[in-house]
Amino acid sequence: MKKRMRKAVAIAATAAMIGSLPVSAVTTQAADDDITIGVSIWSSTDVLGSQSKKIIDKAADALGVNVMYVDQGHVSEQVTASVEQLCAAGCNGIVICNSADSEMTSAIQTCDANQVYLTQFYRIISEENSPEVYQTACNSQYYLGAVHEDEVTNGYTLVNLLLENGDRNIGLEAWTVGDATFQQRWKGYKQAVDEWNEANPDDQATMTEPVYANTSSEEGAAAALSLYNSNPDMDALIVAGGGGDPLVGSIGALANEGLTGKIDVVSTDFLDDLGEQLESGGMFAESGGHFCDPLYAFLITYNAIKGNYVKEEGSFGYEIQFPYLYVSSSEDYENYKKYFVDDDPYTDEELVELAGYSFDDLNKAATSLSIDDVISRHSN
Repeated sequence: MKKRMRKAVAIAATAAMIGSLPVSAVTTQAADDDITIGVSIWSSTDVLGSQSKKIIDKAADALGVNVMYVDQGHVSEQVTASVEQLCAAGCNGIVICNSADSEMTSAIQTCDANQVYLTQFYRIISEENSPEVYQTACNSQYYLGAVHEDEVTNGYTLVNLLLENGDRNIGLEAWTVGDATFQQRWKGYKQAVDEWNEANPDDQATMTEPVYANTSSEEGAAAALSLYNSNPDMDALIVAGGGGDPLVGSIGALANEGLTGKIDVVSTDFLDDLGEQLESGGMFAESGGHFCDPLYAFLITYNAIKGNYVKEEGSFGYEIQFPYLYVSSSEDYENYKKYFVDDDPYTDEELVELAGYSFDDLNKAATSLSIDDVISRHSN
């Protein structure tokens, strides 16, 4: 499909009315319907954020949809304000990577009041931990659901990679306090350590309480050094995420201390130079490759706006659980880079085809996404 000229959208008046959130606003000329979908994201410029933006922009171009971005830094007040801002700017739907479940009550209420559809990506409201927020989602006609990963399994898998490698003194670096995704990963980390210690009474492992780095490289560096200075026997570090920047800072700080390869670092969210980091020992293993979550949240929202997807009354909505990719060698990463980074996992034609799928077929396409899947589709 022919690419359409992008033009900047001026929503400065809206930003001034609601707050001084950093705004990156991008649109395409609409083809059939004048559809605008907003994206509330922690950052559209760090590693994972820029990958997320790139795949949404590609889908928007293919479908002729306008897109607006608001970067909210996973700061709760800015997360809720971003939804108000995007609604006031005239969006028909919003996809959001919030931080804490608690933010979603306000986000849902704002979207209900403005009749704007809302879909989460990289996040899902916990029915167990946030039953009132979950019920708010179920009661909403405009909250559509979530595209996310099995974060408990993700955390469990990463820690087992460390334990099997002989690491026993693990430092834990988180991003923001109360973040729903970190809480799930932390549950997996603890599960792996607890199971190991139960099975190996004479070979115990320890993991620190989390030190919070927020979402900046500088704070990531400070958190890593704090953990090491407090635990000089630390032989492994989990950088739980935060979009990539905290990991960059942590790796750099350890390198400056001469600790590259001496402390095994695992994390979630692939770096641009992950292949080199795996080869040098800057990284031991990483999970990621999941930047298509926002694409599928975007497609769910698009279909709801078009009237193709109608949420069942009283239900939570649509849910897609994405599989993680795990890499622990530069060779692993080169295959990922070739088919997901250097090239896009979907062509324009495939994106248009996905947008026409029923939800069941869309869910099947999402959960089958892998390096082998892309090779099979793009090998000719």
